[in-house]
Amino acid sequence: MNTATTHDYLVRLRDLIIYERECAKALDMEKMIEAMRAKEEIVKVLAHVRNIPEEDRPIAAEIRAENRRNAFLFKSTLGWIRQTMEFFGQKTVPSTYSARGYSVASQVNGRLLSGRI
Repeated sequence: MNTATTHDYLVRLRDLIIYERECAKALDMEKMIEAMRAKEEIVKVLAHVRNIPEEDRPIAAEIRAENRRNAFLFKSTLGWIRQTMEFFGQKTVPSTYSARGYSVASQVNGRLLSGRI
């Protein structure tokens, strides 16, 4: 693989990573999946490159940084979704207590989302 081709693949990979993040922010899942597939194809080609030319190392550093940004975005979004689901799964009715101070299970389900219609 010659240097120009490696450079072109690296630039295209960087652009796809940025585009993937923009699709995720816009919640355009179809375009994000297309970008992800194109990115995977480029990574397969670049997997055979053993030495990155010195002039392409800044692009490789940008790719690493942009990839980390995407990973942080996806990880924090997943955490936010988990917290939201936990919130909607919480009981809205507080626990009640018996005459002796023990907690008693309430008869009402009290969940914001019960899974029933």
